[in-house]
Amino acid sequence: MNDLHGFRVAALATNGFEESELLEPMKALKASGAEVFVVSPKEGEIQAAVHDTEKGTKIKVERPVSGAKAQDYDAVLIPGGTVNADRMRAEPAVQSFLQAMQKSKKPFAVICHGPWELVSAGLVKGRKLTSFHTLKDDIINAGGSWVDQETVVDDNWVSSRSPQDLPAFNTAMIKLFAASRH
Repeated sequence: MNDLHGFRVAALATNGFEESELLEPMKALKASGAEVFVVSPKEGEIQAAVHDTEKGTKIKVERPVSGAKAQDYDAVLIPGGTVNADRMRAEPAVQSFLQAMQKSKKPFAVICHGPWELVSAGLVKGRKLTSFHTLKDDIINAGGSWVDQETVVDDNWVSSRSPQDLPAFNTAMIKLFAASRH
């Protein structure tokens, strides 16, 4: 039921991504059979952060976001990390990619500060989601409805608040991604 073999996920990140919010969902996706591609404005490697205070692991970037096309992916994963999300939201190529993914109704999994990217891409109006609590005003001001829940599923999006919610987030993400295949 949750078999994602052949399912291609773009994981959008740059320096400062919250380590657990990218690596744990990637692990869960790969365990379900999905292929996950780290897509970034930066080439080479990107540096994780652990709660924005410590440097974490480095991971290899597999695709530049400037060349990413919605038709090449079945879903998108957007981790948090304050620095990561703030940098990514200002990238026109990230905004265009997210808009194209939404236009194609592909599923989104977004956690913590990741919704900032959706706000800047102009995708939040009329949507219900959750995030790290400090983004509440940004989401509401962008026309979205913010709730304080472990996970929120709204049509083709699943959102979550923080690393503490990762077990529930991963389960909801896999379920949403698998359901999108049918």
